[in-house]
Amino acid sequence: MNAKTDSGTPPQKQENQGKQRPKKEAIVNRLTCATLEGVNAQVIEVEATFTKGLPGFTVVGLASSDIQEAKERTKSALLTNDFVFPPLKITINLSPSDLKKSGTHLDLAMALLIAMHKTVVDEEGLFVFGELGLDGKVKTSSMLFPLVLSLKEQGLIRRAIVPKESIPYLSHISGVDFIAVDSLNEAMGILKSKNFKANVQAFSYKSECLTLKERSYYFERKYESDFSDVKGQSIAKRASLIAAAGMHNLLMEGNPGCGKSMIAKRIKDILPPLFEEEILSIAKHQFLDGVTPSFSALRPIRSPHHTATSASIFGGGSSVAKIGEVALAHKGILFFDELPHFSKAVLEALREPLQDKKVHIARVNAKIEYEADIMFVAAQNPCSCGNLLSKSKACRCSEVEIKRYQNKLSDPFLDRIDLFIVMQEVDSKDKGDISSAQMHQEVLEAFKMQKARGQERLNGKLSEEEIERYCLLGNNASQILENAISKFALSHRSIASVKKIARTIADLNAHTLIERSDILEALSYRRRG
Repeated sequence: MNAKTDSGTPPQKQENQGKQRPKKEAIVNRLTCATLEGVNAQVIEVEATFTKGLPGFTVVGLASSDIQEAKERTKSALLTNDFVFPPLKITINLSPSDLKKSGTHLDLAMALLIAMHKTVVDEEGLFVFGELGLDGKVKTSSMLFPLVLSLKEQGLIRRAIVPKESIPYLSHISGVDFIAVDSLNEAMGILKSKNFKANVQAFSYKSECLTLKERSYYFERKYESDFSDVKGQSIAKRASLIAAAGMHNLLMEGNPGCGKSMIAKRIKDILPPLFEEEILSIAKHQFLDGVTPSFSALRPIRSPHHTATSASIFGGGSSVAKIGEVALAHKGILFFDELPHFSKAVLEALREPLQDKKVHIARVNAKIEYEADIMFVAAQNPCSCGNLLSKSKACRCSEVEIKRYQNKLSDPFLDRIDLFIVMQEVDSKDKGDISSAQMHQEVLEAFKMQKARGQERLNGKLSEEEIERYCLLGNNASQILENAISKFALSHRSIASVKKIARTIADLNAHTLIERSDILEALSYRRRG
């Protein structure tokens, strides 16, 4: 018989109870990725654990359906590359867990963590992006450019493993070391060797460059349509030049066929240069619209039809808020032809982006804010039939119809437009007196003067504080403005608008201070009561 202690337990068993088995610590591997929340990137930590239990593969952390489908893509990519799944329970966690994630670009990070489950993987500061094909090929996704650009703007990314096929556009983003890979095996080799040296050369813009105060600005001399094709309309062309040089909002009124749309579509070719961050922000919005951008130094122009819905113009949707025409015109022109035919709701909603240079979209699932620093150009007829200003055709509208037509535009909306032009009637003797190339050169000279003063923004986009700093009036000009304020009862916004236009005219005339002739011309473009 075995001897027992007073407690009744055999000594050998009691001795074994005193010895606790050493706990084997589970390896938790981590890689960094990101997801889009609206238009801003949020950093995601992809974690993987391998524990004893019924073999399985689970993804947790508010993953959308496209991430849940990634399990099958990941399995196939690993199995076709001679990887044997361990007989363990695999759990992938996407942290933070309270943030909804979406996008196929998380595939590569998850596959790498599973493939290297026997190795400790915790590379701080290394982002991993890529969608996996069933054969292990690493593919790009439409979210990749907005993600990386947003991370770079926030100062969160320095190096990243990315698909090789994404390099033609990711290489435009400077300041990030990109390690391009073609396959899952290639990415594994980089992680194992810890060779994170960039293998992508930075992109160099081939557009013409203007260097001012150690900053490069890019532009192109491409004139698809030329201002020399516009016969007559010297006042309208002068107003277009001023609007382009300072990115001022412009409204043209005239009879049908007098050249309003012709002028509007030619303004885009004479706009001021862009710096690198502006080119990238335009490209970011185009990617969000599902369009691969050209990364050219040409500002965009968007011209929605007056029957377009509010959601298509400003952005929206039932569950996910899509980008709209206003945000797609960021850093370029938003052109509304037949302005009074747009719904009153659209016109009144346009006041906010014209004032704040942003579009806010509120939905149950999210609140999204798009940048919308636009130059607004509009054209309209003087009345419903269009012949009110004609010297040869009789107007068919009654006074009530004319009043109703003109009252579709509210004063608060019109107050946000800087230049108002009444177009002249077309004459057979009219000729094209100035080309787009000549006008563009004048815009470039005015641009140089604005940057020489240290302005970050163009004249049409100056804040109240910047107006006081840069829009300095000479004695005569100051007296004329004071007289105009008392005579025309100008609002605070109208005074600021007149000063900004006068500043642009002074730049075109190479005047350091705003002179008498500059302020008089600026006042000639104001809206008549």
